[in-house]
Amino acid sequence: MEDHLLGWLRTLDEDRLGRILANRPDAIAAPWPRRLDTLAQRLGNAVAVIETLRRLPLPCLQVAETALAMTRPTPESLARFLSSPPEEVAPWLEHLYDHALAWPDDEGVIRLAEGVSRWWTAPLSLGEPLSHYLNAWSISNDALHTLARNLGLPVQGNKRRMIARVIEALSDTDRVRALMRHAPEGTVPLLDRFAWDGPALAVDGARFVSPGTPERWCADHGLLFRPSWHKAEIPREVAICLRGSGYHPAFLPDAPEVATIPVDPEEVDHLMTLAAPHVVERCAALLDNASKTPLPLLKTGGVGVREIRRVAKETGCDEDETRLLLEVCAVARLLAWDEPSGGMIPTERFDRWRLDEGSARLRVLLAAWWRMERSSLRKTDGKYGTLLGDDPAGPVLAQVRRAVLAVLAHLPAGTAFADRDSLISSVHWHAPLIDRDLLRECAPAVLDEARLLGLLANNTLTDLGRALAGLTAGPGDENDDAVPMVEHDPMLAEAATRALASVRRSALFGPDLTAVVTGPPSAELAALLDRCADRESRGAASVWRFTTPSVRRALDQGYDADELLDELAGVGTIPQPLEYLVRDTARRHGEVTVSTVGCVVQATDTGLLAEIAANRRLIRLGLRLLAPTVLVSAAPADRTLAALREAGYSPVPVSDTGEITIHRVRAEESAPGKLILLPGGQVAELSEFPGLAEYGALPHMLAEPPPDPYEHARRLVAAGRADDEKNGRTWAIIGRMATRLPTAQQSLLGFVVDRGVRAGITLADGLTATISHGELKGGALDAWCEEAGDYLEFPLAEIVEVRGAY
Repeated sequence: MEDHLLGWLRTLDEDRLGRILANRPDAIAAPWPRRLDTLAQRLGNAVAVIETLRRLPLPCLQVAETALAMTRPTPESLARFLSSPPEEVAPWLEHLYDHALAWPDDEGVIRLAEGVSRWWTAPLSLGEPLSHYLNAWSISNDALHTLARNLGLPVQGNKRRMIARVIEALSDTDRVRALMRHAPEGTVPLLDRFAWDGPALAVDGARFVSPGTPERWCADHGLLFRPSWHKAEIPREVAICLRGSGYHPAFLPDAPEVATIPVDPEEVDHLMTLAAPHVVERCAALLDNASKTPLPLLKTGGVGVREIRRVAKETGCDEDETRLLLEVCAVARLLAWDEPSGGMIPTERFDRWRLDEGSARLRVLLAAWWRMERSSLRKTDGKYGTLLGDDPAGPVLAQVRRAVLAVLAHLPAGTAFADRDSLISSVHWHAPLIDRDLLRECAPAVLDEARLLGLLANNTLTDLGRALAGLTAGPGDENDDAVPMVEHDPMLAEAATRALASVRRSALFGPDLTAVVTGPPSAELAALLDRCADRESRGAASVWRFTTPSVRRALDQGYDADELLDELAGVGTIPQPLEYLVRDTARRHGEVTVSTVGCVVQATDTGLLAEIAANRRLIRLGLRLLAPTVLVSAAPADRTLAALREAGYSPVPVSDTGEITIHRVRAEESAPGKLILLPGGQVAELSEFPGLAEYGALPHMLAEPPPDPYEHARRLVAAGRADDEKNGRTWAIIGRMATRLPTAQQSLLGFVVDRGVRAGITLADGLTATISHGELKGGALDAWCEEAGDYLEFPLAEIVEVRGAY
């Protein structure tokens, strides 16, 4: 099949080839191919073909399935079988051509990529063609002669002619109908069941060998074939004849209309500016709460309902909002499991995230939701799934989310969907490979999540939602940190900035000890007021109330009265009652103290403990005598043990039961630095690039971006012409230039050039690289270097070793 595809690719002009590359980004992913044969291998990859099918609308799949069920389909015969004008079928057929899922051969017959047939094992519920059964090894010449005589066909000629006659006879609707008039009673219902419910059904094998039964008659006349004793199949041509001349496969070239109603764009924009700041502010509050009280996980995985309710109550969120934002924060890597804490706590990324400007923080959260493989608000049997639990339908849920927003993005401006059922029907037309029951179950949850995030308002997309739905770059997998960051998209950045333009950074303080923010508060303002006041209401205006416990909460976090009053004065005018409350609370703060003790040091020798307490080398431990034989340390037990031993004492650890315990600690070996090859032949350690260690992958900013599809199409067309001229020169050049290599390794290097295989090489200076997709340029090998993530040139004369890489 790749040979047929390669032959067609060689006939294409630059514009058509460029459209294919634009529609199939998998074909020019790194290392991007530089020859048409390599491109054909990529385009024909079964996994890539199926992933491409998932992105196509319903008419494309209907055309592909119908063509797959036909024998030697052409555009004209395909249109006739679909009972549609050729001009209606042609655009969708061209759409398949532009994705390299189908192409015409030299005779105009439509050929389909092999991956397409893997998706539909029985296209249109039709079985294998007659040729599959008649050419099988189990059909002898005598059986073929008997079948021909039963059908009233001549038996002269070779086997190929006889098979052609049988296929022609059983493909003729009139002849099959005439043949059925002489069939035993019960044959018609039997064959109708196979034709419409088949192609393979369970049968009673004994009836196929019993004279006079409909099953025996069908087998004798080639209408049914039995691959096993209890299973029979109906050939494709016979089933089509039995379905009748009025049968035509379903073909819906037009998308179902979504019922719409008019909406006020200004109101939609206003609701977006209320929701977007709230999302950023609530995420910060949830993460701050998790930093104080880690979120424990259930033994079965995920966060329990009791914990969700606790967090919702302490942060002032409702439960749905808490579920959604906690999962979004986890996907954004702002929240992660911490073994020492025994729960989910904020990560170092959260510290960087909260220092970013508001637009960047919002984009991080939206990008995480866009690639999240869970549906936080989806209900199954009336119950939510476990928060942060595994969902076997994860990747499909992400596809549902993107499909729903894509359909909403195509609604006319100033309109909103009025009927959820019509919306789901339209989504199914645009993404038909998503299970319809799952789509119907998940679509309401997707819409609710979009409303909470400010992407949907009054049943229409906001500017934020349209920017997110319009992203063409692959959002990637939620578990992959190295995916392109969609939050850097310019359209999304612009929309996020507008969504946060109305945030309030000041408050109105009243003499009744309240603070009112007339609009969405900024995350910083909300965090300040949450630290020292209790929120009473939220919405278009938010109200906080100052109380003695709330002010004491701020003092417990390290504020003093002057510092707290200064910060509050920076966001509004402080009335006298509030100042009196803060200073009075601060005056009584600390009347009773509670000390934290890291560990206890005991000894029977009081003089020894007094010496240890006075030792200036141990001052960092904060040692204090509580009694002549009891010393307390502010440091944990392990640090205190190490410091005492370093000072020349010989302490031993004691367990909670009072027993002496000695633990053996195995020294950890530091991981060696990872060397990478950079463009230009330079070598650097991965650790030289700050922030990359957490990703565990090569910095994508060092690799060149994928080439422009149309520009690369021109290169491929030019390379195809050049290949015809230089065919056979590879081995001569390598043999003449790579003189340090033995013959076998020269051959392997030749395969790197001619077939794009993967190999490891070593240069004279000891530098190693893993290469593929090579091309000879003078005395150098221009090949893809996996370590550098780019095409580099390696002098042939400097290559001292070539080895296979698997």
